[in-house]
Amino acid sequence: MLALALVVAAPAAAKGRKQGHKPPAPLYWGAQIGDQLTGEAAPWDMNALSIFQETAQKPLSLISFSAPFAECSGSDCTFINFPFTPIENARNYGAIPFFSWSSSSTPEDGPQRPWKLSNIINGNLDPYIRNFAESAKAWGHPFFLRFDWEMNGFWFPWSEGVNGNKKGEYVAAWRHVHDIFTSVGATNASWVWCPNVDFTRQLIPLNKVYPGKKYVDWTCLDGFNWGKRADSAGWQSFNQVFHETYKRVLKIAPNKPMLLGEVASNEIGGSKPAWIKNMLHEVPRYRKIRGLVWFDVKDRNTHWPLESSKAAADAFAKGIQRSVYRPNEFAGLETDSPISPPSWP
Repeated sequence: MLALALVVAAPAAAKGRKQGHKPPAPLYWGAQIGDQLTGEAAPWDMNALSIFQETAQKPLSLISFSAPFAECSGSDCTFINFPFTPIENARNYGAIPFFSWSSSSTPEDGPQRPWKLSNIINGNLDPYIRNFAESAKAWGHPFFLRFDWEMNGFWFPWSEGVNGNKKGEYVAAWRHVHDIFTSVGATNASWVWCPNVDFTRQLIPLNKVYPGKKYVDWTCLDGFNWGKRADSAGWQSFNQVFHETYKRVLKIAPNKPMLLGEVASNEIGGSKPAWIKNMLHEVPRYRKIRGLVWFDVKDRNTHWPLESSKAAADAFAKGIQRSVYRPNEFAGLETDSPISPPSWP
């Protein structure tokens, strides 16, 4: 199948050059796969990944998963160690691990004050963060690290203006954690800065929470078509969701490659299959976007997963077959940070 893809891709690239149009660059693609398929999320349970792959009809080159700093029961908290098993599962499969790590604890509605940004900045959490970084170095292979994402919003406890966090503390906390990783030699982590889309311009301005080019390897955006539901902007196309914020990110970090850290569409309010078809067609036109992660998780009574309908699953499977979306060919990836965008074989 790979050889066939190469044969097909070559004339397309030649045609693009002949017409004066630059052919699209290849992208990583993958998913965050929730526990709705088997009762446990991937890549802890690789059977969940197998079921998703059957739906998509193509192997993934990114596997996304997440963990907070700690799990708590009342005031009794246990720090969560570096996820050796799931991250190794992802690599052995041939994908690049895309790990989201948050300065918070579960349950989400529990007390979050121990993890406020000032406690990171003043070093109160240094022993845990350093141990985590040393474990990342010990694992030794490249992975994406999306730290404290959607920071420009107000819904997570690491955002400024909530949980006792003050202006300027997000950047200081990010740099502090990054510096610890650097100090222990954990350069196999590629740092992904991932705000939420902001087409209303009502969230924190992106330049106020950007850590700086020396502290960010990839930029990123999270965005959803929420469809017809309460507190939603209504049914929106992929371009309506992403285009304006994409342009703002490029002004801040014009030379950084970008990932879509979370993207999905609701079923209610329009045609989800048509939305998916359009998304997979449009993404390669955004030249800085070099990877995407479909959010295949049941969340807040919204129909994000592909299995919400056969038509949606079929539309995704058809669109993702394009050779521009690279398969699981990265089991042997060994590189110093940052991870480079994919290239044609």
